[in-house]
Formats: sequence, C-alpha cells, structure tokens
Amino acid sequence: MTQTIALDAMGGDHGVAVVVPAAAAALRRHPGLRLILVGDEGRIQDALTQCGVTAERLRIVHASQQVGMDEPPSQALRYKKDSSMRVALELVKRGEADACVSAGNTGALMATARYVLKTLPGIDRPAICTALPTTRGHCHVLDLGANVDSTPENLFQFAVMGSVLASAVDNNPSPRIGLLNIGEEEIKGNEKVKGAAELLVASDLDYAGFVEGDGIFSGEVDVVVCDGFEGNVALKASEGVAKMIGHFLRESFKTGWYGRLAALLAAPVLKRFKERIDPRQYNGASLVGLRGIVIKSHGGADEVAFGNAISVAVTEVEKQVPKRISQLLSRQLQQRQAV
Repeated sequence: MTQTIALDAMGGDHGVAVVVPAAAAALRRHPGLRLILVGDEGRIQDALTQCGVTAERLRIVHASQQVGMDEPPSQALRYKKDSSMRVALELVKRGEADACVSAGNTGALMATARYVLKTLPGIDRPAICTALPTTRGHCHVLDLGANVDSTPENLFQFAVMGSVLASAVDNNPSPRIGLLNIGEEEIKGNEKVKGAAELLVASDLDYAGFVEGDGIFSGEVDVVVCDGFEGNVALKASEGVAKMIGHFLRESFKTGWYGRLAALLAAPVLKRFKERIDPRQYNGASLVGLRGIVIKSHGGADEVAFGNAISVAVTEVEKQVPKRISQLLSRQLQQRQAV
C-alpha cells in the first residue's frame, strides 16, 4: 500500500534541519511511502542536497509563510493562509496527501486543521492523543490540551476515538478504557466525569472504570480519557518526574570513585532503561476526530523523534483511523437511541 504524507518542513524549533533528514530516513524505512515537503523551496532543496537525498518518492510544494511557535492561533488562521502548515493541511483536504505531520505551534495546528479539514460526523471537538509508557507497554491518553471545558458527551467521544486508535495501532480487539479521576470509587469526581462514566457504562466499549493519576502508568488500561486541562497537567507532571529521576541518577553516579564505578557496572542496565522510556519513541500525537489524519510532533523533536511521528502517520493511514472512528461512533449512537 502506498501512502503519501505531507510534512510541514518549516514547523518546530529546527525546521528543515530536522524534517529533511527525518524524511530521508523514513523513505528508507517505508518502501511504499511518498513524501511532500512543504515550505520554502530554496531552503528545502539546500537541505536535501546537504543530505544527499534524491527526488525519488519525494516532491516539494512551496509555501511563502511560516507560523511562529508563539503565534496566536487566531492570527495564524487569519493571516497565514500560505504557511507551510496550512498548505500541508490543504493537501490532505484535496486528497493529494493521506496525512499531515507538523512540529509547529500546537494551538495553530489544531485551529487550522479543524478549520480546513472539519470534524467527523458526530464529533463535537477533536482531541490530542499520544501514547505513554507503562509497566506493561504503553497506553493512549486523550485529551492532552485541545479542550479545557469538556462535557460528559465530549469525554464519551474521546473514549470512542481512543478505543479506535488503540485497536488500530496496537491490534487490540477490545481496548480497556479508564476515566481519569481523583479516586477509583464511584462516588468520587465531579459531575462531568460521573456523567461520562454513565455513558460509558451504557455503551459496549470495554470500560474499566475510574483510574487515578498513577493508573496511567500501571498498564491496567489501554486508553485513559480526560479533559484537556487535566490531561496536559498529567503529561507535564510525568515529563518533570522523568527529568528529575534522570538528574538524580546522573548526580548520584558522579559522587566519588564508588559512584563512577557503579555507573560503569550499571551502564548496560541504564542503557536499556533509557531506551525503554526514551520520549522520542513516543513522539507523534494524533489530532483525532478530524476528517483527515494530522500528527503533531514535539516542537523540539530531533531527527529520530520526527521520524517516529512520520511512522505514526503511516500506521494511521494504513489502518484508516478516521473511517473507523466514524463507524464506531455511529454504532454507539445508534445503540444509545435504541435503548
């Protein structure tokens, strides 16, 4: 199967310096992949020349503008109609590309994608979903910041989208879904979460109940559903804890000759640990709920991380994620009406 993916070559902290070599590596890794690099044609061509990349399975689409990382979404939407981000999304809308990958401004990407591609039937709001490591592999968490005032119905829709994503990407026929809450007991939580729980209980999704913050990483559920405010706080807190652990480990191993000896002996274990929790392998958040596939890479992603975001897009194209979300949501709504 051939996939064509549009890359916002100007987005993120590094732009073409990361996107072009990541694109070259992705073409080697995926024989059926075709890429469209969108942005300043001269800068892209120079980067391709430096990397020794040929034009085979790759083309350039020029865009005269670039969205700044701190630019307000409304300004990007109104005044940057020829930005690399907007042009890449327009390629998806016209069917010239199957997906878009961008490391650009998250708010601008979500606003522009929603305006250009629109949401799927039955979806009120798109959500940001990514995989996080757990003791048993990984789980998919959404929403991570796109919505900060979700309703119970929104959370139910997030659960449907997360279930499809986990099923498609992980080949999991029945993903277990948990609702992020301040406790596992049914009496705990606000009305929003309790209302969402009622909708999930009445559905035929594999709803496992409430999970607390530590439950995200326990591996007991495959999908964790939450409002974007709570989800973003949980994500940033987990990133902070990971950095703190790394800092303490490095500090401990630098303490005297015993620490340096321990570091030498533990090197193979530490290498495996680092590889297992390496955030680069989880790079590539899905903007689910849109009439097209859009993957958000971390703004500071390096070549490896951005390459993983491209791979996420390839998988979602192969699995036809938007179509499957639409089908499952339609079935759930029909079931609710029949009750």
